[in-house]
Amino acid sequence: MLQVNKKTIENDEHKPIVKTINRTIKTAKLIDAFWERWLVHGVGLMDLNKIRSDLQNLEHWLLSWEKLAHSKELQAKKLEKQGFFKEAEYLYRQTSLYYNLNYWIDPMFSEQKQYWYNKSLKFIKKADELSDTKTLYKSINIDDGSKCSGRIRIPNNPKGCILIINPIDSSKEELFKYEMEFVEAGFATLSFDGPGQGETFIVNEVIGTRNRWEQFINQLIDYTSIYFEELPIYLFGTSLGASWVLYGSSHKKVSKAVAVSPAIELEKMNMPTYFMERMDCSIILKDKDVPIPYFDEINYQSHVLLFHGKKDMMVPNDEMDNLFQKIEVEKHWIEYENEGHCCNNKLDEIRKLSLQWFSNKSIAREVNLI
Repeated sequence: MLQVNKKTIENDEHKPIVKTINRTIKTAKLIDAFWERWLVHGVGLMDLNKIRSDLQNLEHWLLSWEKLAHSKELQAKKLEKQGFFKEAEYLYRQTSLYYNLNYWIDPMFSEQKQYWYNKSLKFIKKADELSDTKTLYKSINIDDGSKCSGRIRIPNNPKGCILIINPIDSSKEELFKYEMEFVEAGFATLSFDGPGQGETFIVNEVIGTRNRWEQFINQLIDYTSIYFEELPIYLFGTSLGASWVLYGSSHKKVSKAVAVSPAIELEKMNMPTYFMERMDCSIILKDKDVPIPYFDEINYQSHVLLFHGKKDMMVPNDEMDNLFQKIEVEKHWIEYENEGHCCNNKLDEIRKLSLQWFSNKSIAREVNLI
């Protein structure tokens, strides 16, 4: 069984990843586009502006986000005491997100990374306690005994289930706004950390491989079809999560699948060096093990809605077009002229359009479908 490589920042072997972390922080300080993902996922712009110029190194990063997280926690506690539970719930989720940034910045398995993740997990659960929505914490097992942990949120009288498949370096706690919007629209959500992600990686010590991801997606869909026997199943994912959404669309139990900027074969992508170095800490990057589907082998069954930004620097336009042409089922293509990878500035709109499509409402008036 493949195990995580446990190292600490003091080890000589870890020195290369220190350079990666510093490169990541330098990118965060200098390049606005770096923050698009985090802003759309719930980081406050005013909060970011307070600390961005002070992000000099790992120590500054950790202290800055910890301070902001503590501030959000205090605000949430005050609102909770005053009976403003919905507002307090959101602030606890922001608290979790800010601790998640400290979990995320160092990709190596370590006690410090576990510490920050557990802080993030603590406050997402605190938010769940205040929520009117029923939340369950479950896990699924794949064939080699690996355990993948997740959360299920169930509104009253759900009309369907949306499986949120997260980007490779993300966690189920990061995408809380997706859950909230989908639940508010009447859908149950299932968000599990796949191999190499979040709780599955840092607590269960499971790294990502192609075989494990194939099993994870199939098991998750099977689990959903049993737990929510009468409800239709929909998939939603971005980046590498979108790639596995396309793989999952071959499952007979899936009704519709939304893929936002799916990643393709590594040799066809323009991946930043620092990001590849980060990925190498939690997944296997060898040809047969790299956790990207064999796209030519996918037997598409469900309808597919694909989103792409024409300024995507990671996935070239012609490669995305080739991928789309290989999808031999009912499919729609929505392209944004000025968006990059993951179409971050349009994700609020993308989620709304996806909900319309899942609800069998026409979306042709909002965008052109090809």
